[in-house]
Amino acid sequence: MEKTGDTQSCQNKSEEDIPKSSPFGFVIKQFQGKRSSSGKRKEQPSAIQKFFSGFDFGKSEGKARQEIEETEINNCRADDQSEKENLSVEDESSQLISEAESPSGEQRLNQFMQKLGKKPNSKNLDLNNCALSAADVTELASLLPFLPELEEISLSWNGCVGGTLKTLTAQFHHVNLLKVLRLNSCRLSAEDITSLGEAFEIVPQLEELDLSWNSNIGGKLSLLTKKLRKGCKIKLLKITDCNLTARDGESLDTALQHLTALRKLDISCNKEIGGGFKDSAAHLASLKNLEVLDLHQCCVTEEDVTVLSQVIPLLSSLQELNLSWNKNIGVSSDPLLGRLRFLPKLRSVAISNCGLGKESFSSLAEAALHLPELEILDLSWNKCVGGNLKLLLGALKLATEIQVLRLSSCNLVAEDLALLTLLSHDGHLARLQKLDLSYNNTISDEGWMVFCQGLTVFKELSELDVSLRPSSCRACGTWFSELLAALTKLPALAELGMQRWVLSESQRKQLEGFNRDNKRNIRFDC
Repeated sequence: MEKTGDTQSCQNKSEEDIPKSSPFGFVIKQFQGKRSSSGKRKEQPSAIQKFFSGFDFGKSEGKARQEIEETEINNCRADDQSEKENLSVEDESSQLISEAESPSGEQRLNQFMQKLGKKPNSKNLDLNNCALSAADVTELASLLPFLPELEEISLSWNGCVGGTLKTLTAQFHHVNLLKVLRLNSCRLSAEDITSLGEAFEIVPQLEELDLSWNSNIGGKLSLLTKKLRKGCKIKLLKITDCNLTARDGESLDTALQHLTALRKLDISCNKEIGGGFKDSAAHLASLKNLEVLDLHQCCVTEEDVTVLSQVIPLLSSLQELNLSWNKNIGVSSDPLLGRLRFLPKLRSVAISNCGLGKESFSSLAEAALHLPELEILDLSWNKCVGGNLKLLLGALKLATEIQVLRLSSCNLVAEDLALLTLLSHDGHLARLQKLDLSYNNTISDEGWMVFCQGLTVFKELSELDVSLRPSSCRACGTWFSELLAALTKLPALAELGMQRWVLSESQRKQLEGFNRDNKRNIRFDC
């Protein structure tokens, strides 16, 4: 039996501590007695018994001393046992009081959210841009067991999440109904990506994963994608501007076979991923439910364009396609843009700054004839459009649903604006809401005059931008008066961009008083 400190001290007593005087001294000592740890005097043998036991002439003085030691040792053990029992009762009582006084899980959650200036929600944990610390992430992890109905977690723009995500994902089995996880700009590390991949199995309902603006993901995406399995329910995958490389593009390719439910794929602004699509044709084509594909600013190579021209026409559910800021789209000999005709559900096509030539622009114009549901068309920063907008005449006549038309920095000329005016007078573009004609310094004053005179037919127009390039400025011509007159007949217009147009003093006063005089609330960006 293990001996306590008190027991050991009893055994180690020196001979000087044991009485060597007459038996009378022993009797006196026994009369004094001992107190237990509880403060109560222990019952002792009678003084007569002690007296005569001490004068047992059949025993030597050494044996008497041994009996005394044993007695005191036994007394120490008894005292120690009693103290343990008392402490045990006290500890148990203290624990019960502590549990009774400790806050519940709901109270802890409320306190945590209140500290961050947020309102608790059992299904949506929105902690975007809350300056979370590593300690906050740890505390949040301890609260997940109290959120079994949680469906959304948003921790975006909290840099300290990086390096601590494993603490959180280790508790994901408590929130297996999780559908949305947003971790934008969280400085995620390789370890975080690994732990997130391992968590896929315990959050089988996950539908939306946004990891955008985490630059350390580049070169490490396979740590995540290799954990994807058949039956994955992810519908939205967004990995914008994460320094993805061609190698990451290849790893994404192998993962696509498990993402058959995917509806939105956004890997835009990854300038090093170009060349990573060369082997993805078969797997991309399997994404029959894909509705949105965003590859803008990915520096796709001509080889990538060849692959995309084979695959994109097979994405029968595609509604939004963004290929902007990929110069090889326009110079490639592959008829990628012409094959958009096989996607009749397309509602949005963005091909801004793709280096289009007249041939590729003509292919797009012909394909647009087969896109009756087109609502958004962005051709900005393609200089070949200027003087050739008439190639789109047939498509713009058929596109009765067109709402947004962006033609910024396209080298437009007066003839192009006259064409838009003609279309509007013929009843086309009736649903147009946003028209961007900015950075087209090539339009003459006569061209602006014709346009402003016909502007009143765009009854649903809410935004119009006619700003000039940052490097230039130009005086407003006589068309300014026509513009103000047209604005009074455009009830939906809320914003007019006119940056770098130089107004005369009288023109400025007219503009400043326009809202007051016409009871309007148009924002003039001058």
